[in-house]
Amino acid sequence: MATPISTQRGQVYIGELPQDFLRVTPTQQQQQIQLDTQAAQQLQYGATMGTVGRLSITVVQGKLAKNYGMTRMDPYCRVRLGYAVYETPTAHNGAKNPRWNKVIQCTVPPGVDSFYLEIFDERAFSMDDRIAWTHIPIPESLKEGKVVDEWYSLSGRQGDDKEGMINLVMSYTSVPASMMMQPQPVVLMPTVYQQGVGYVPIAGVPTIYNPGMVPAGVPAPVANSQPLYNEEDLKSLQDMFPNLDKEVIRSVMEAQLGNKDTAINSLLQMTEEL
Repeated sequence: MATPISTQRGQVYIGELPQDFLRVTPTQQQQQIQLDTQAAQQLQYGATMGTVGRLSITVVQGKLAKNYGMTRMDPYCRVRLGYAVYETPTAHNGAKNPRWNKVIQCTVPPGVDSFYLEIFDERAFSMDDRIAWTHIPIPESLKEGKVVDEWYSLSGRQGDDKEGMINLVMSYTSVPASMMMQPQPVVLMPTVYQQGVGYVPIAGVPTIYNPGMVPAGVPAPVANSQPLYNEEDLKSLQDMFPNLDKEVIRSVMEAQLGNKDTAINSLLQMTEEL
């Protein structure tokens, strides 16, 4: 143990220094924030789980009730699932009929059974304007291997479920927890849901960086395994549906396990509004 000795320059320590020497003790609030962060990580990415879900969301298009502003709107979508936030590209000049055809791959943490979707108008000289929003439960039928292609009502300034509709195509697969790895940190955004307003930031709570989880590399298939579909099947569907993005068609084919007939039915439903 160190022994304090007085000298002309002040008190000095001789010997082994204590463990907490020159260490700043965290405040009670800082300790609580750290404990809350660890608890949230354990809840969302608990190591005891055998599998986690991977949700594929294809944000196809929107039919909005009104074009806000003097010029045509440039809408984009933001999806919040658990603590992860995803965005689509901006549909420039999309106005009331934006098309995105963006496939988003989301990891579904344990206990999460819904996601929140918002539509913003991208602005050049001011903050982006939030146009519409909706809260969407994850359909149970997805876990049975089905593909859900639905239109969902949007809420906004016009009122609840009166701001238009958005078309989403969803599929679900289970991924073993052992195949998950830690990626670059993503922003954990402390928010609270308010009816008719959506998620708003919690005042006074600092932003925390929380590492999410993404699927690790899947082992290479054995030589005797057969692919779900080939490029010729994909090309024939592209020729049948030239207005759909290639990645959208590929996502539907994968969700249908390579079944071309059921994939065609799903794609036909997607193009009914074209």
